[in-house]
Amino acid sequence: MFIDTHTHIYADLFLEDDLSAVQRAIDQNVERLLLPNIDLESIAAMHQVVDRYPANCFPMMGLHPCSVKADFQEVLNQMNLLLEKNAYYGIGETGIDLYWDKTFLSEQIESFKIQIGWAKKFQLPLIIHAREAFSEIFEVLDELNDAQLKGIFHCFTGEAYERDKILEYEGFLFGIGGVLTYNKSTLPEVLKVIPLDKIVLETDAPYLAPVPFRGKTNESAYIPYIAEKLTDVYGCSLSEIASTTTQNAQKLFQIP
Repeated sequence: MFIDTHTHIYADLFLEDDLSAVQRAIDQNVERLLLPNIDLESIAAMHQVVDRYPANCFPMMGLHPCSVKADFQEVLNQMNLLLEKNAYYGIGETGIDLYWDKTFLSEQIESFKIQIGWAKKFQLPLIIHAREAFSEIFEVLDELNDAQLKGIFHCFTGEAYERDKILEYEGFLFGIGGVLTYNKSTLPEVLKVIPLDKIVLETDAPYLAPVPFRGKTNESAYIPYIAEKLTDVYGCSLSEIASTTTQNAQKLFQIP
């Protein structure tokens, strides 16, 4: 069995296809899907998928850094109410993204800090989105990290320095997706010193499809292609990749 620890399978294009992508994932033995939230508008669609596939899809709650605007505090207040009333399996995705826009950097940092507080309060894993912002994220984590905090650096594409810094945060794992399979990716070399028990699989569907689907819509069903590439990195069998990454995800998210 495989677990996709990060998929936006509630996106409109999947809903328009009657969520057939969920069944395709299950058919490829990707039997558990973790759904990170984006903003207030994405919550209903996320819950629609979870209600239809309660044994396979597990929701998370958070505000994506690219959705942080001047009213972020009001948005977070509404999300906090949902966290108090409903069962979620992680906080996120949150973090800092300076690729598209630096306008709301201070707000992104404050939003990130608040969601770290949620992760501690509700004892849930924190899903960190880091894009051109590792130094800013590390500064926040160096201030707020403690034994309570755990989570995933989603879609990790850093180099040796970022890898080594993340390894210092004992409760955090590396989310590895389709970028690993790209011809010019440096990830295979970077990952070699990371213990396999620090790795979880993810797609970030519908984005970042692995080879041979690069440039097309990504799906959770493509997790085995990422896992197959990891067999080259770690020199082990596909079954070992599947069992270890699945155990890592089950332990972190406390899902059956």
